[in-house]
Amino acid sequence: MASPRSVHVCSACGHESPRWSGQCTGCGEWNTLVEELRARPGAPGRAGGIGSRPPTGPSVTPVPLGSVAAAEHARLRTGIGELDNVLGGGLVPGSLVLIGGSPGVGKSTLTTMALAHLAAAGRRTLYVSAEESPAQIRLRAERLSAGAPLEIPVIAETDLATVLATLERERPEVCVVDSVQTLHCGELTSAAGSVAQVREAATEIMRVAKAMRIAVLLVGHVTKDGALAGPRVLEHLVDCVLQFEGERERTYRTVRAIKNRFGSTSEAGVFEMRDDGLVEVLDASARFVAEATRAAGSVVLCAMEGTRPLLVEVQALVSPSELEPPRRVVAGIDRNRLALVLAVLGRHAGIGLGNADVFVNVVGGVRVDEPGADLAVALAVAGAARNVPLHSGAGEPLACFGELGLTGELRTVAHADRRLAEAEKFGLAPVAEPDRFRTLRDAVRTLVVRDRMALAR
Repeated sequence: MASPRSVHVCSACGHESPRWSGQCTGCGEWNTLVEELRARPGAPGRAGGIGSRPPTGPSVTPVPLGSVAAAEHARLRTGIGELDNVLGGGLVPGSLVLIGGSPGVGKSTLTTMALAHLAAAGRRTLYVSAEESPAQIRLRAERLSAGAPLEIPVIAETDLATVLATLERERPEVCVVDSVQTLHCGELTSAAGSVAQVREAATEIMRVAKAMRIAVLLVGHVTKDGALAGPRVLEHLVDCVLQFEGERERTYRTVRAIKNRFGSTSEAGVFEMRDDGLVEVLDASARFVAEATRAAGSVVLCAMEGTRPLLVEVQALVSPSELEPPRRVVAGIDRNRLALVLAVLGRHAGIGLGNADVFVNVVGGVRVDEPGADLAVALAVAGAARNVPLHSGAGEPLACFGELGLTGELRTVAHADRRLAEAEKFGLAPVAEPDRFRTLRDAVRTLVVRDRMALAR
């Protein structure tokens, strides 16, 4: 049981409980309650619940939505086209943008480059670092090729009150806070990074940003599962949540919006990490197709990154297993989706892999989370299992897309015309897709069995 001076707070939703329990009653998550010291009397964020005291504020009269004036605000262009597209055209004054990603993926590099372009365009900027010293920031800025990053004003501070006072005095147009989990509010007794601290820091920064029309970029940590660290209320407070994905060992990075109050969440930006910073990849398909192999187990997936078609190589390896059960290893796709594809392959296409290890990889560090990748995974695995290289009619790698149903049928996916046009642009026609094959069995018989017979001849 918690002591009278402590309370248990859910790290997922921020729900408070007087005692510990295995499951949070607020969001239903397990093992998320963490004991924290109560805030001192009078500290913010500890007001009573609804009904704890009679209402004292004046009532307001609702206004019809049609009579509300919707003012248009000029967006602040960051000078990075891929980032501006994901944001919906640029930063909105007074908005909070949360950028999350694994350590070393390039979050600080991206925000420093954005501030450099904005400063070069005459915008007032400020870089608040709660993790690095100004000397470390300068060393990173000196290797960047973007604009004049050495002109960016910077402070290294973890005290929330000092950061807020600096924002009110400097009044920048754009500010970067790196990172929100390391800020500390002295009025709370909990440690930096706790649910109460992160919630208080985000709330106070939002208050100042909205009042002074400051566009704030908050850099956030992620957990080992890839989710944003801290309470869920942090994602609800901000206006936009960007996920910066990629592996440190690979050069390609992807930025996608998972929440955006001022734009679409269907856009994605592709970058390449180099020694002098991040470089926009305007035609990623050309690079992936040029590097695609022609070996068995390799196909080209016509995927969609937001509204942009993207051709990526999907590779599969099938080998006899010495383990029970056999291994299923994936990179770039969902492991449960692979299990579904293998089940359909065995039941409806006659390719059973119950005694084989299966490895599937989306080349280049790209992650594909759409059902349109099902057919590409199935054909790559079938080609690897039968040791048959799959090619298009022109001898180029086979391009394909489509969703698999549990009864073995191929189902159509969104933006089929854009996918086909992108494949034809690189000479990868004809494309294996639902309009060409009705079932997975038809596709396997036509592409895998036919090519195997051709090799035998």
